[in-house]
Amino acid sequence: MPELTYRTAGESHGRALCVLVEGLPAGLAVDLDLINAELRRRQGGYGRSGRQKIEKDAVTVLSGVRRGQTIGSPVALEIANRDFRIDEAPEINRPRPGHADLAGSIKWLTTDCRETLERASARETAARVAAGALAKCLLAEFGVACVGFVVEVGDVQASVPPEASPEQLSRARDANEVYTPDAAAVERMVAAIHGAKVSKDTVGGVVEVQVFGVPPGLGTCAAWQDKLDGRLMQAVGSIQAFKGVEIGLGFAAARRPGSQVHDAIYYDAAQRGTPSFGFARKTNNAGGLEGGMSNGQTIVVRGAMKPIATLLQGMDSVNLKTLAPERSAYERSDVCAVPAASVVAENVVAFEIARAWLAKFAGDTLREVRAAYEFHAEAVRRLG
Repeated sequence: MPELTYRTAGESHGRALCVLVEGLPAGLAVDLDLINAELRRRQGGYGRSGRQKIEKDAVTVLSGVRRGQTIGSPVALEIANRDFRIDEAPEINRPRPGHADLAGSIKWLTTDCRETLERASARETAARVAAGALAKCLLAEFGVACVGFVVEVGDVQASVPPEASPEQLSRARDANEVYTPDAAAVERMVAAIHGAKVSKDTVGGVVEVQVFGVPPGLGTCAAWQDKLDGRLMQAVGSIQAFKGVEIGLGFAAARRPGSQVHDAIYYDAAQRGTPSFGFARKTNNAGGLEGGMSNGQTIVVRGAMKPIATLLQGMDSVNLKTLAPERSAYERSDVCAVPAASVVAENVVAFEIARAWLAKFAGDTLREVRAAYEFHAEAVRRLG
């Protein structure tokens, strides 16, 4: 059974975005409505550009699925671009500070930033959302739920309801255009985004993903490259414009004594049949991960997104052809993409959880994966 992996291809204004997912077991029902709904959510959120009115993202299955189920071969998905004009798009010679323009132009020996920005664009995340939503089809078979949402926009902070269920968080998040579960913060977040737009500026924020129903033992402490916390941080940190990732308390843990950081362990026989197998905590400062492995608690991951690098007002830059000082170029862009980024974070996290799930409970078919999980769960319940 190969490792669950995916690769994306495509440019912002190319013909299409593609994602190739390998390692899914045969017999998994593919919920296209779920995948397309996630793509629509990624296109939404207050502060998005006019590009989202042009594109109507939806996947076309190219391979790996027959009669609605995976067949064990690689799954290829395509998302067509309506705004297909890569060959006609003008050159950009004035790199935007904060974007990939300058580094990419030097890397690929060109004075045209277009050739870098087309791939570096956050448009690529549509393919990653599709891969993550496909992975959610697997997680749903085992009652695992991922919910991503916004906790900060600029200096406006949301309050996340403690002990909220995934259904409660999703309903609260989906009730507003900034994708936050805190109704009291919505108006102030919208005002912060609108203020940036009026100033011809941009604004960033922080997103959070919670994963419910993950049993202990996904990931490993035996190989550094397969530690689940490391894989999650790499996945979230690779999202365009993300500059920081934390799990649980994150950086705050460094400023507290150990007695106020580590989560005491208890046993509750009444929870023996839950994914935690009865091992309980009163706190979750670790964010559901210890020693590179899930510990049975809700997994909590946050990512910090910087303000979008394309500013309508421009910034000081240099013309790569003349080397003369000029203001940076402007490409149609968002004022704030934090709500959309919460959708991307949710789905890249879901993919890594699914990858770790199949690494632990491997099988060429969904029936074998289910049998492996049930065998392990019964073995854990027999411990002691």
